[in-house]
Amino acid sequence: MKRVSVDIGGTFTDCFVAWEQRYIESKALTTHHNLALGFNEALQNACRDLGLSERELLSQVDSVRYATTLGTNALIQRKGPRLGLLTTAGFRSSVPLARAKGYGVGLDHRRQMDVPNAQRPDPIVPIPMILEVRERMDFDGDVILQLDEDDLRVKLRQLVDQGAEAVVVTLANSVVNPVHELRIRELFLEEYPGHMLGAIPMLLSHQVAGRKGEYVRAMSTIMDAFLHQAMYHGLGTLELNLRQSGYDKPMLVNHNSGGMAQLNSTAALQTVHSGPVSGIAASEHLALQTGLGNIVATDMGGTSFDIGLVVEGGVKHYDFNPVIERWMVSVPMIHLVTLGAGGGSVCAFDRMFRTVQVGPESAGSDPGPACYDRGGLKPTVTDADLVLGYLDPANYAGGRIKLNPRRARQAIEESLCDELELPLVEVCKLMKRTVDANMANGIARELRTRGYEPGNFTILAYGGNGPLHACGIARALGVTKILAPPFASTFSAVGAGNMNQLHIHELSTWTVLFDANHRCFFTDYERFNRDVEELERRGREDLLRQGFTPADIAYRLELDMRYGNQRVQTAVVSDLARLHGPQDVLKLIDQFHSRYGERFGRGSQAPEAGVRVNTLRVCAFVSQEGIAFEGIRPEGPALAPPAPAGRRSCHFVGHAAPLDTPVYDQAALAPGTQIDGPAIVVTRATTYLVEPGWRLRAAAQNAAWFTSTAA
Repeated sequence: MKRVSVDIGGTFTDCFVAWEQRYIESKALTTHHNLALGFNEALQNACRDLGLSERELLSQVDSVRYATTLGTNALIQRKGPRLGLLTTAGFRSSVPLARAKGYGVGLDHRRQMDVPNAQRPDPIVPIPMILEVRERMDFDGDVILQLDEDDLRVKLRQLVDQGAEAVVVTLANSVVNPVHELRIRELFLEEYPGHMLGAIPMLLSHQVAGRKGEYVRAMSTIMDAFLHQAMYHGLGTLELNLRQSGYDKPMLVNHNSGGMAQLNSTAALQTVHSGPVSGIAASEHLALQTGLGNIVATDMGGTSFDIGLVVEGGVKHYDFNPVIERWMVSVPMIHLVTLGAGGGSVCAFDRMFRTVQVGPESAGSDPGPACYDRGGLKPTVTDADLVLGYLDPANYAGGRIKLNPRRARQAIEESLCDELELPLVEVCKLMKRTVDANMANGIARELRTRGYEPGNFTILAYGGNGPLHACGIARALGVTKILAPPFASTFSAVGAGNMNQLHIHELSTWTVLFDANHRCFFTDYERFNRDVEELERRGREDLLRQGFTPADIAYRLELDMRYGNQRVQTAVVSDLARLHGPQDVLKLIDQFHSRYGERFGRGSQAPEAGVRVNTLRVCAFVSQEGIAFEGIRPEGPALAPPAPAGRRSCHFVGHAAPLDTPVYDQAALAPGTQIDGPAIVVTRATTYLVEPGWRLRAAAQNAAWFTSTAA
């Protein structure tokens, strides 16, 4: 296998190259103005290790796979076309009202509670650009009011006259019967044919989101239209860059649904948060190959801290209505929680509680933390780590980034020391303790609100800063063991290379498997099977278009199920692709019953309330070769570490005086090596910090277990 996979983050661009049996990790600062520049630098670093030119490598690899933050950046910067929206008469205010939750959606709990200062985000579609059309469809897809085509033509001209660069159509109940949305596109193409110079694209909501929910479906389509231009040009630039360097195959783009596809089969909205989702995919592969069981995937990068769950058995945790930036949408997205707790998170003085507040603002890669010496003036977590002695100013990121300790001290002293009335080192300890506690609280909240106990999960700490803060997170969380997985610093890029080509299609349904009122079971097997076949057909066409044969394609049926009218939905991976009789219905109910009990405890099931399916979801995919993870459980007696490469005076939380700390190089991560804290292991990609009272035990592929030695 020869493969290049890339995770373009907010601060660093991570590159992972699989070259036969060699695995190469590489990093470069993300160049937001032109993502290709950061990618080229990271790839060139990897090429030097392999002794190849960039052209030689790209001409031989089987694929190049991208996970990117381009869509996230476009939303933050509001870089997109002027949009027009057509909606059913009477629904014009649905998007501006945002279900009466627009003030708080997308904010952390602290800012949600600050009601006096609450502000809605700037609208993506200005209110004057939202127009109504006369039509109406009922919940069952029956036409109540035919589309007024003369009125529609007037509205289309009005939007064009007002400068619309793209048009979104979202009609009530169009996911049940899309005939009016399709007719609007026909009339639009009559008025403004696609071959005209400056032709305006039109997006139909039923083709973007397949579930009911007028507001979230509208926002999904609006955001897809808004991001399309930025994604097209940004990813097009990346693809052109590959072509110029000798790569002649289709570029593959990772999706936030847990799969990937060629660029021509990727919707803009599918790329948002695809980087962190790639890390969750890598965690799933690690669990399956090594038998780790349940996993909490935690990615501490330069900009954020991302949390995801991988539950044994292959059940995916999807967000049914994920929040992207400040808006709720309706697309199948792997569940992800993001905290403003990365290495570049800005630390500020909290006047109310007279302490340090970490994030959500980030210094990013430009200017970056103050110690990067690129113009950053605000103190960050990385600045505190440097002052505490954990980072080597001359050997950060393999020596490619020189850190300036004086700048770090100056930023912290000017912003925090006077306000907190504490010396520099104590402020840095407070910064570290705060960010570690924030991450631990995020993990605990995510597990317990979903009915899980932390003790039943293995916690992975990866990303550029994961191994550096693993002990602090574990201590604050109250657990005694954390795993830094193989290739921890570029683990999300590893996941980008491991994903299957996959497409997900959904359909809202009202399928009552067991009706508690009438004491009867579902019998309309033909309708159920017809709906599943249609979803399979759509996924099959997506993959056939990318050059696969029907024999290559596999399908997975997932159902979102609930007891009666409970709000809680549980995703069930069905062993059955079709229903043919009562025994199949009973088997499906039994699967749901078992899955619900695993999640919320035996005896919590409520079949007496009835059993209902709300959503059908078919994943059509083609399995591909992935990175092979070796055994990560050290076997045999512990090995003594090699001689330290140096020593450093470091400050630790809970210790008043600095401690003399040995510093090891890459050789200390040989499988079986055991190192007692305090100690530091520096590699080209990251730093492993073993705090006092902790022990590191190295495993294959630079994996490392952090274990508490406290009695």
